[in-house]
Formats: sequence, structure tokens, C-alpha cells
Amino acid sequence: MKLQPFDNETQSISLGDLTIENRLDQLEIYGSLSITRDQAGLALALQLKQLIDDTVAHLQQAQDLPSQLSPKPTDQVDNPFK
Repeated sequence: MKLQPFDNETQSISLGDLTIENRLDQLEIYGSLSITRDQAGLALALQLKQLIDDTVAHLQQAQDLPSQLSPKPTDQVDNPFK
């Protein structure tokens, strides 16, 4: 599956144990990825490179790119264990 960076709020892909979640304002990347010195490692490295290349191209083409995004406010909830 190919991920189009910043395209939606629902798409997620995995490379090994690395997860990339698509958002409209950011990509969330977490987990780990072992790139081994073999054909499987090469395939993973190429997939990761393509994702980074696509992300950089999207950002370079953006006309309204702010200098930095402001953090979004979070909801505060009462501790249910009190």
C-alpha cells in the first residue's frame, strides 16, 4: 500500500515494527525498524526512502507552508481512578 503524505486522517502503514500514521498536518512515525544487510533489508530501506522522498516532495511543493505549526490544545479529563 502506498501512503500519500498529508492526504487523510485514516491511513496507516507498517514497515517491520515501524508504524507510519497519515494525518492532514503531520506524519506520525513510531516503533522500530531493522534494516538487515540482505534483500529483505534492501526492500525495507527502499520503501522507507520512497516514503521520505514523497514527504519531502509534498512539503517542497506546498504553497502555504507555515514556519512551524502551533500545538493543538488537548482535552483534559478527570482521573477515573481517584
